[in-house]
Amino acid sequence: MQFMKKLTKGNIVYLIILSVLGALNLVILMFLLDMFNLKVWGIVLGFVIYALMIAGFVLLLKKRWFFKLANGLAGLLLLVLLFNISGPTSSRVRAVDYKNPTKSDIVEVEGGKIQGVLNKEQNVEIYTGIPYAKAPVGELRWKEPQDVVPWDGVKDCSYFAPKAMQPLSNQFFDSGTQLVLEKGWNIDYRSHDIEARSEDCLYLNVFKPKNALPNTPVLVFYHGGSLMRGSTSSMDYNGTELAKRGIIFVSVAYRVGVFGYFAHEELKAESPNHTTGVYGLLDQIKGLKWVNDNIGKFNGNKDNITIAGESAGSSSVSAICASPLAKGLFRKAIGESSSVATLTPPHTYRTLDKALKMGKDIQEEFKCSSVEELRKIPATKLVNTKYENNSLCVDGYALPKSPYEIYKAHENNEEILLNGANANEAEAFTIPMFLVSGQPNKSNWKSRLKAVFGNLTDKLLALYPDVKTDGDAYRAFNEIISTYWFVYPHQAWSKLAEENGEPVYRYVFTKTNGYMSTWHSGEMIYAYNNIKNSKYQYRYNQSDYDLSDTMASYWVNFVKNDDPSIGDSVPSWPEWHSSQNKVQELGKNVSQIDDPFARLYSFFEEFEQYKVEHPNE
Repeated sequence: MQFMKKLTKGNIVYLIILSVLGALNLVILMFLLDMFNLKVWGIVLGFVIYALMIAGFVLLLKKRWFFKLANGLAGLLLLVLLFNISGPTSSRVRAVDYKNPTKSDIVEVEGGKIQGVLNKEQNVEIYTGIPYAKAPVGELRWKEPQDVVPWDGVKDCSYFAPKAMQPLSNQFFDSGTQLVLEKGWNIDYRSHDIEARSEDCLYLNVFKPKNALPNTPVLVFYHGGSLMRGSTSSMDYNGTELAKRGIIFVSVAYRVGVFGYFAHEELKAESPNHTTGVYGLLDQIKGLKWVNDNIGKFNGNKDNITIAGESAGSSSVSAICASPLAKGLFRKAIGESSSVATLTPPHTYRTLDKALKMGKDIQEEFKCSSVEELRKIPATKLVNTKYENNSLCVDGYALPKSPYEIYKAHENNEEILLNGANANEAEAFTIPMFLVSGQPNKSNWKSRLKAVFGNLTDKLLALYPDVKTDGDAYRAFNEIISTYWFVYPHQAWSKLAEENGEPVYRYVFTKTNGYMSTWHSGEMIYAYNNIKNSKYQYRYNQSDYDLSDTMASYWVNFVKNDDPSIGDSVPSWPEWHSSQNKVQELGKNVSQIDDPFARLYSFFEEFEQYKVEHPNE
């Protein structure tokens, strides 16, 4: 009471400040608890520690400053310890999210018998974590995928296998990314385990209608992640909803990063096929071969297989379309937001010389005298190399020539192509860059473009005479980078396929929504019809559900009938022709529109040719 009297007489302002700071600190603590994804007991203990810190501060108000400092430091140390011991644990992802799931039928595939589970509605059988190759560990690290090792008994396929070995994501960074994507703080104090990872990662998943008819069409999907990360367990492209529509959905995991795209002369010499640098691509083709050999056991039709992928998965699809190893293994392709079927791909592709140079750099980084020594480096250590192995290359085996050259020689594999990109692809990547370098504005956007496009920059700027404000410059910069990185590669891919006589279907995704909007990967949850299963479904409205239904119908119609318009009742989607510059808009409106990026294509064709003629600039 004496303390309160003194405080009331002489320090009312201080009390108000203390109260405001206390409330602010409480909000910060709540934010941190959510960001670090603590378990429930950790959250409760965190509030207790915070309360003790405040109580200690008040009790020590009249004491010397170092007592208060010691109190604060002790509380902070306890919170740091709490974040470390009560954070999320690593675990495998369950195939379904309801308790005591119904077991599926037992199926015998290459290697042995498997049994999965049924979805909650009991109309889709789900088999996850099916091995399609021998574990690429030990002596098999950086070798072509080998045939699967048989197992005894019935293999439980009710959990996804661990994702491919990749760097651990930063919990704080991941949560911060979600804040940006959600456009606000959505409090969620449930603990979400981190998905397990392993170098033993060559597994696939099958989603089939429970009563699938013989010769059911098949869609084989490859996830994205810059060839550095990713998983088959994401709900955005979970195959259950498309399987309900009468197709079999298969998702294939593959080696990524240093395990999937490392290159070295010693590896090339020891390989019977003289290959190195594309182990992830070889995994993808091995998985596709497994589908051909085994999908009949699920009533699938190996003569009607469509491959699909998004981002790096789409780059992989364009490479599989070019690989002679995949000839005859599929008929159609769907590519979303990336391609290496262009003269000079802007990403996910490099020369073999550059791949081999990085391989030597990694060898030196780990102070190894040989590949054999590198093979003995623990995966958990090797995965943290400072070098990004995130590119395909012409290895002479999976890719005897560049995809562009293979298409030009009419040697590509697919018969029909559906592909496209999103209206604002690049902003998902440029926003983090701008946090460091600042946003493009009318005074600096030209110099920033010149760093990319060099001597041709003035030609590019001539296409944007209407840039008058900082906002104009910001939007123009993002449009140019989006087109260069993601949209133009689809224009080039489509033209090559058209030249080879293929039907081509092109889209642009324009749906502005409350979560991923029209950014990179924003279309996936629509195309695979998973908005209803998303933990962010509150960010979508009925127009999103309607578009998702339409897009899922397009994808399934294409898989079943070779044409996105044939099947379920949907707006017409005509074939694409380069002479018309029309694409199918997938957004608030679903119809043919003038290609919004068409004015940039001629420039990028010229820029590609310039890069070939001036390789050192």
